[in-house]
Amino acid sequence: MKSREELFQFLERFAFIMSFLGLMGIISDFGFEQEPRIISLLALFYLSVLVVNIITTISRYFHPEKRKRKKAVIFDTLALIFSVWVIYHHFEQTERFDFFSMFYDDVWLRVAVVLTFVRDFSELKFNYKTSFLNPAQLLVFSFIVVILIGTVLLLLPTATNEKITFIDALFTATSAVCITGLIVVDTSSHFTEIGQTIIMILIQIGGLGILTFASYFSYFFKGGSSYDNQLALSSVSYSQKVSEVFTVIKRILIITLTIESLAAIFIFFSVNPANFSTISEHIFFSVFHAISAFCQAGFSTLPDSFNTEGYQFNYSLQTVILITFYVGGLGFPIVSNMVSYLKYGVIKLFSKLKSKEYYRPWVLNLNSRLNLITTLSISALAFIFFFIFEYNNTLAEHSGFGKVITALFGSSTPRSAGLNTIDTSALNFSTIMLVFLLMWIGASPASTGGGIKTSTFAIATLNIFSMARGKNKIEIFRREIADVSVRRAFAIISLSLIAIGFGVILLSMTDGEKDLLSIAFECFSAYSTVGLSMGITGDLSDAGKLVIIASMLVGRVTLLTVIQAVFKKVKPYNYKYPTEEITIN
Repeated sequence: MKSREELFQFLERFAFIMSFLGLMGIISDFGFEQEPRIISLLALFYLSVLVVNIITTISRYFHPEKRKRKKAVIFDTLALIFSVWVIYHHFEQTERFDFFSMFYDDVWLRVAVVLTFVRDFSELKFNYKTSFLNPAQLLVFSFIVVILIGTVLLLLPTATNEKITFIDALFTATSAVCITGLIVVDTSSHFTEIGQTIIMILIQIGGLGILTFASYFSYFFKGGSSYDNQLALSSVSYSQKVSEVFTVIKRILIITLTIESLAAIFIFFSVNPANFSTISEHIFFSVFHAISAFCQAGFSTLPDSFNTEGYQFNYSLQTVILITFYVGGLGFPIVSNMVSYLKYGVIKLFSKLKSKEYYRPWVLNLNSRLNLITTLSISALAFIFFFIFEYNNTLAEHSGFGKVITALFGSSTPRSAGLNTIDTSALNFSTIMLVFLLMWIGASPASTGGGIKTSTFAIATLNIFSMARGKNKIEIFRREIADVSVRRAFAIISLSLIAIGFGVILLSMTDGEKDLLSIAFECFSAYSTVGLSMGITGDLSDAGKLVIIASMLVGRVTLLTVIQAVFKKVKPYNYKYPTEEITIN
């Protein structure tokens, strides 16, 4: 029995190693120009990977301790059919008996190998221990690993039209993973379709987090996870209960893919097909910008974002993008809560039609109410000020409805979206000051956006009114804001100003020839993961680029998380010191 178990474990490890080497082969295949014979040898190896995977998958169902989840069975069945079809397709296409002629280049073969790797990777056992890495350290480490992998991929010869330096590749990968959008080389001309695809994948992973993807695939096939794993994931998946962590992750993935798919469809039909040479380019453009908009990434395959000729007056396209990054900036818990509220409204309406009473208190929770009101208030005021400040400036070339959409876009994109329809450097000074504030505030919490977040800004504002009225607690909607939320909000505000301040000082040292306004704008944009620039990003020195890279990473995970990753948590003790007031003003 023991030898049988050892044999099964060996087969599992061997299958994973084979699929991993197959994935490396695909990267090599796409990343370098290969000779026909090498392509044939790689195809032979891909087929070997599929054969090993078929044997391993079948053997799993003869293992008594393996849980056979219904979803996993369906996936395995479809994957087996697909693998067999791919293998048969290769042999069936053979027209001569030359040994390598049967192994011709086929995209479906590579797709099958990638699916094989996903399946084998999900079977690995990861026993995460909080004593080794706390959740904050795990989060920071996961971002660094993805950034380094992305950097290596962007350095591949076929990823760029001309050679890119390591610093520029690192900057681009960091900007994509940290969903910022600042660029040192033009995405549209410097990167090939392969390079742009790598950037798009990095944006998607950065927006959702590699831990979200890896943990859900593991749960999908295994149906469970250790308590330590769930505890770590609950801190990065916005789950309030450890037991609901995988339900929350599943909801995040469904919301993301649904909104991005709908956005891609609307973008596809709002853009003139004549702008593209093939339908595949049209589809790629739609998918890329749907992902970039929802993840608040700020990347575009256009030379000057949507300020490019042929797109700056396409208001239907801009409306789709605007709605997409608004939804992405609300945050997954709020979007999920709003869906629940809409369901409740429909059920309540049908109950009234049937003369029945149906009532559920607080379907729209306090977090959603506070952030929605703050978001709408900031958006409305920002739109009004932007419209007034820029009416005879950047809005002058637009008219009527166009002015409204452009002003909405211009006042909304600083809150972490990064895509632009106007020249940022051409804005009036008063508007730039408004953009500074909007970048600093950012999007809602638990979203793909950056900044200190709308909830932090709301708590700070409510605290001012509370103190002005002589109250010793913050109350709203007949609820009291928890003390830990207030302390966290003010810690985030203080740390954000410290991080941005240090960024400005360091960038002034490395690139002193740049004007202070542009440097400050760059640092605010980097830390708040916005992606807007006054045009100095590409001209920064290597040391300056490293400063912005650090700012983007710290801004994405927040400086508070970095500090939590460095300092060891102390055990809570059941005592309390006497309190004393400190002179403040």
